[in-house]
Amino acid sequence: MSKTDAVSSGKKRTSGPWLWVPSLYFAEGIPYVMVMTLSVIFYKRMGISNTDIALYTSWLYLPWVLKPLWGPVVDILRTKRFWILIMQLFIGAGLAGVAFTIPVDRFFQFTLAFFWLLAFSSATHDIAADGFYMLGLSKGDQAFFVGIRSTFYRLAMLTGQGLLVILAGYFEAKTGLPPVEVNVMAVEEVTSADFNPQETDFVPEGEGTYFISAEEIRIGTANTTEAEARSLVAAVDEWNSANGFYELEEGSGGASGEASESLPAGNVGYTWFRLSTRPEEGENIVLNFSFDKGDKSISLARSYRFEFNEENWDVPAFAVFKLDPKLTKVTSASFSGLSGNIRFAWTMVFVVVALLFAAFHIYHRFALPRPAEDVSNRSAEGGFMKEFLATFADFFRKKNIGVIILFLLVYRLGESQLVKLASPFLLDSKEANGLGLTTGDLGLIYGTIGIIALSLGGIIGGIAASRRGLKYWLWWMVIAMNLPNLVYVFLSYAMPSSLWVVASSVAVEQFGYGFGFTAYMLYMIYVSEGKHKTAHFALTTGFMALGMMIPGMVSGWLQELIGYQHFFIWVMICTIPSFILIPFLKIDPKFGKKEGK
Repeated sequence: MSKTDAVSSGKKRTSGPWLWVPSLYFAEGIPYVMVMTLSVIFYKRMGISNTDIALYTSWLYLPWVLKPLWGPVVDILRTKRFWILIMQLFIGAGLAGVAFTIPVDRFFQFTLAFFWLLAFSSATHDIAADGFYMLGLSKGDQAFFVGIRSTFYRLAMLTGQGLLVILAGYFEAKTGLPPVEVNVMAVEEVTSADFNPQETDFVPEGEGTYFISAEEIRIGTANTTEAEARSLVAAVDEWNSANGFYELEEGSGGASGEASESLPAGNVGYTWFRLSTRPEEGENIVLNFSFDKGDKSISLARSYRFEFNEENWDVPAFAVFKLDPKLTKVTSASFSGLSGNIRFAWTMVFVVVALLFAAFHIYHRFALPRPAEDVSNRSAEGGFMKEFLATFADFFRKKNIGVIILFLLVYRLGESQLVKLASPFLLDSKEANGLGLTTGDLGLIYGTIGIIALSLGGIIGGIAASRRGLKYWLWWMVIAMNLPNLVYVFLSYAMPSSLWVVASSVAVEQFGYGFGFTAYMLYMIYVSEGKHKTAHFALTTGFMALGMMIPGMVSGWLQELIGYQHFFIWVMICTIPSFILIPFLKIDPKFGKKEGK
């Protein structure tokens, strides 16, 4: 047994992981989701155009793409524990920076700068956390906790996309006018969506300031045409823009598309909003109207952010709802309009998360162990740059490096293409050889059933690997990763109408993916072993991303060329290379086994 294994197998080390692995990977996921997802929602609520949001936030992903390039810096300088703690402070500072620049005039430029700080700090935190994971756990515990770390990372993603948005809505509701609630019913009857703004009945009520709207909207499930739907949206946009409720972005309006005039689209309907009293001179009241709860097969035609003032307060503003064209059942969804202090609401959200990271920093100062191997890898001989370049050279000098890289690239070859087309296949109409699910059904399948199956697969995979080791389970996990993809071959030929058949099939595929991904993660840990394991693991994740990106780029074109049935057969063919390479992988039979007590 090596010195490191001896340290890792001590009583303190085996009892410690539950105290820091879940919290560390929860802390790893939060800043990622805030930069990549929450920033988009935040800027939209603040009135930034879709064009600017798409342009400037897309670049924020760059640090995660490039992080293997500075992985050696984290490996060479100081300890991984140091980098984790210092990056949590930087993340907290970035979050605080966003919070305290929201109220300023040029908030977009300032907050964007702090989001860049968040992105680089978060990417660096990822490198250090993954490196520390390999140093702070025994080989068996590394296998056991693979599913645990993934589960808490996903919980962080759900927290960022759900709980933090709810928190922003709470603060917004508490600081403004009473919320507006509209219930939209999809009904089995024919309804008309002719736009007649002059027919909106309204009598000012005089006392108090609040928004008035229809409480319930009924929309028939009978489909309209794409041209008719777009015509209504365009008419509403033109009305709202002409009355100063919002400015139209270039290319957002109009009823163009004569070629698609006969194509079916989900039926549409609209509701209206008015203020009860005139605002004070110079006062601007913003109403953000969005989906609240219910069936996601009912949605808004666009994101609506209305601005009411003394000139347009007594003119109705309109919002358009649309039904999923495949929706046939009676269902409903609730939508709400919030008019609170948006700047204050989002300031509080970022302050709360900044304080959370201050708490993470304090907690991890005590909870993170101090592995004997967690030391600076800077050599006494030569300079920093020499050591930096040597880190990359050492990776490519590994024995069987060609087989290693090839396996990293092809392990998810089938999955990389399937993941791009699975949802479109489930959503496409029967006429397009899809299953014709509604967006609400898809949300249930992937957002609930799929997440549960994926998490269970990962956790069970980690437990299994820790019992018998990576080498024993490799064949079984490669099978679990790839064979369940057959469910899509089945679905594309059988075309079942039962939602539970589809959900069960997806659950099987997601469980297999979670179980099989354990082997991939452990293999990356295994080949990263050595002096520069932190930097080398970052490099393996780069090859993993490359193996997902390139096949995914051509998957859509290929599916359109050969159709869904042949595409899913092709996906199964793409799973073969990973099986071919298994006999060429050299893995220590003991790696991953949890040592007996």
